[in-house]
Amino acid sequence: MADYREAPLATRPKTLDPNEYFNLSPEQRRAEEARGALRANLKRQYQMQLNNPHRNELIEDPALTRWVYARTNPYAHFRPTNKTSLLGAMFGVAPLFILYYVFKTDRDRREEQIKAGTYERKFSLSS
Repeated sequence: MADYREAPLATRPKTLDPNEYFNLSPEQRRAEEARGALRANLKRQYQMQLNNPHRNELIEDPALTRWVYARTNPYAHFRPTNKTSLLGAMFGVAPLFILYYVFKTDRDRREEQIKAGTYERKFSLSS
């Protein structure tokens, strides 16, 4: 734990924050133990179903079902945040302006060279 450095844009994980890890009240410890027991029980039930040699039916994992539904319907669960807005601008809008700028400056430079008579056109039969 001594060599852990915090990331500049992320919070410290709860397991590494000494205030959250060591200074827990008894109620919080009991709640975490209850959640851990519930998680262990669910895992045990799933493993029992998965390793049953007489199994004939498909095993339904509700977490996997929710994940697959969220992946197949992304727009119903989309939440606009600063990060998604920035990514949308970077990959949706910025390339249009960049391409416009590149093509426009190249065209203007070529027109100036043609007007000045310094532009050498390559011989081409197709254009």
